Amino acid sequence: MTKFLESSAYRHLTLHSKVLDPNPQLALLSSLSMEHRTHRRRFSQRRIRPLPVRAAEDLRYIRDTMERSAQFTAVSGWGQVVLGMSALGAAWLAASQPVGFQWLRVWLAEALVGVTIALLSIVWKANHRGLPLFSGPGRKVALGLSPPLMAGAVLTFLLYRMGAQTALPATWLLLYGAGIATGGAFSVAIVPVMGMCFMTLGGLAVLGPAAWGNWLLAAGFGGLHIVFGTIIARRHGG
Repeated sequence: MTKFLESSAYRHLTLHSKVLDPNPQLALLSSLSMEHRTHRRRFSQRRIRPLPVRAAEDLRYIRDTMERSAQFTAVSGWGQVVLGMSALGAAWLAASQPVGFQWLRVWLAEALVGVTIALLSIVWKANHRGLPLFSGPGRKVALGLSPPLMAGAVLTFLLYRMGAQTALPATWLLLYGAGIATGGAFSVAIVPVMGMCFMTLGGLAVLGPAAWGNWLLAAGFGGLHIVFGTIIARRHGG
């Protein structure tokens, strides 16, 4: 069948050449030459990447995949926003309480609410996007975050018993920021930045008057969570 088609095409080209060109062999060669040039032009237009370029792209893809697998991306940005809003409400309520156990009770209740919101939002995002939660980078984040938080709980009891309640805002901000910075090293890049901002507010609480303490807590646990939570939600989803 192929030979028949080729012979038919050749007879058609020969007949066409006899009408238009007195030299059919020359017309045939010219047609074949034109077809050859067209084929070469199409072949040259194909983007054939050299082997080193393809190898570099493959290595870049492997490196990016490994970096993503080494990051805990289940941090929920919208969960951070909700946590920040609850902290602003707690700061407003605590400001109306007399200095003493009533003020501390408001912030301890907010700590429990904040931990609940953070855990539920992380579990929701991990289940929604099929991300690992208790293995790999998730475990590293927990190991980096837990010691400063446990130290903060112990120091809260100690400072309150000593009557140094005015030191609590600085202690909470510094230790929470340290935990976020160390644990966040295994998460997305913006999380450790948030931890450093918390530590900066903790330094201001150390240097500033005691009256700033409640509002610096509002700026940290409220404002920073809302700002960074919005950024995380937009950049990393959820």
